[in-house]
Amino acid sequence: MKIGLKWIVSFIVISVVAIGGLFWTPTTDIPDSGEFLNENNIVGSDVAWILAAAGLVLLMTPGLSFFYGGMVGKKNVISTMLQSFIALGVISIVWVVIGFSLSFGESLGFEMNGTHYGIIGNPFSYPFFSHVGVLPHKVMASTIPFVLFALFQMKFAVITPALITGSFAERVRFISYLLFMILFSIFIYTPLCHMVWHPDGLLNKYFGVKDFAGGTVVHMSAGFAALAGALVVGKRKNPHHEPSNIPFVLLGTGMLWFGWFGFNAGSALSANATAATAFGTTTIASASAMMTWILFDRINGRSVSALGACIGAVVGLVAITPGCGFVSIPESLFIGFISAIVSNVMMNWKKLKKIDDTLDVFACHGVGGIMGMILTAIFAHGEKASLLHGGFEVFAHHMMALLLVSAFAFLGSLLLYKITDCMITLRVSEESESVGLDISQHEESLRW
Repeated sequence: MKIGLKWIVSFIVISVVAIGGLFWTPTTDIPDSGEFLNENNIVGSDVAWILAAAGLVLLMTPGLSFFYGGMVGKKNVISTMLQSFIALGVISIVWVVIGFSLSFGESLGFEMNGTHYGIIGNPFSYPFFSHVGVLPHKVMASTIPFVLFALFQMKFAVITPALITGSFAERVRFISYLLFMILFSIFIYTPLCHMVWHPDGLLNKYFGVKDFAGGTVVHMSAGFAALAGALVVGKRKNPHHEPSNIPFVLLGTGMLWFGWFGFNAGSALSANATAATAFGTTTIASASAMMTWILFDRINGRSVSALGACIGAVVGLVAITPGCGFVSIPESLFIGFISAIVSNVMMNWKKLKKIDDTLDVFACHGVGGIMGMILTAIFAHGEKASLLHGGFEVFAHHMMALLLVSAFAFLGSLLLYKITDCMITLRVSEESESVGLDISQHEESLRW
């Protein structure tokens, strides 16, 4: 097999990164900096729960690989699954080297009326997890070791680019995808993460965006990047295929649903009542969306299908994510119901079908994230009142932030796809697409 220059360069990069980390300071904690608390502030139950939650969120990425892998044609199952699974390797390294610093490092942004608003973190705050140790951070996670907070957040960064892959499945070169994934993580995910979840972030501090577990940071960013990807890469030569393995989709959905408890309830960063609320709203919204999806399909003349049930369940999980810790269980029932209907309509909208978003990532994650953000601004309880509780300003700010995030994620991703394509051609050849990516990209094939 001929080894291209791009693979040699990639190996050199990972070698430099692996060795380069040895030259950073081994100091992990700076107790005298005023940034950290002492070990007496660590709460054992919180540590135990977030350790478990981080493991649950990690499980979601393999779950996603089964979910997507079962939906594509038989010639592209392995390639599609690997595109999700490989994020565990690539993004974990990016996160340690620079991603965590860009997301949660010292806030860089601008001053307005004497107040600082952050856009992105300082890349030199925590490079190679320098100064990320066992002491809890005063503001971001005051009862668990800072390293645990960093690792928990890493799992969110891992799954986000993996979600995008469903939009261009069956037609993208693997090495090009790796490059795009790194660029997306650095230039789209980390600024959004900082602006929404850092205490000084622009969307958090100025707009007051309520995003408990990633409706904007994860699902909207992935959904709009998926839409951009489908437009840039173009349609498949044969856009009609039969799902290769529905049991894979069922298995993937179960793993996602199970892992989502860590995703949402873990975002309380504590074993407390808010985590319990998020746990309950998560499963009820998903149950509501699943049942709504299959019944809505049936009254529109479509069959009740296992595939539809799985997609509906995931849409419910997506929609409840931003508000899971802010709404009640009866409200989550409605959120799952209405989000499933809207996403179902969008998925079957003929104009959207023409784009050839292979696995309808935008209709599920993009639209589900949008619905979650809107409904959170309507129903959320807490200090900043939502629309239902007299908080028109919160609702208005959410709508402004929604437009800002949508434009940033879509246009930014569009630019990154173009840059990637200039460096390494995105799309496989017609011959490779015809043969299937399992063989043409990985020289592997299914045996069933």
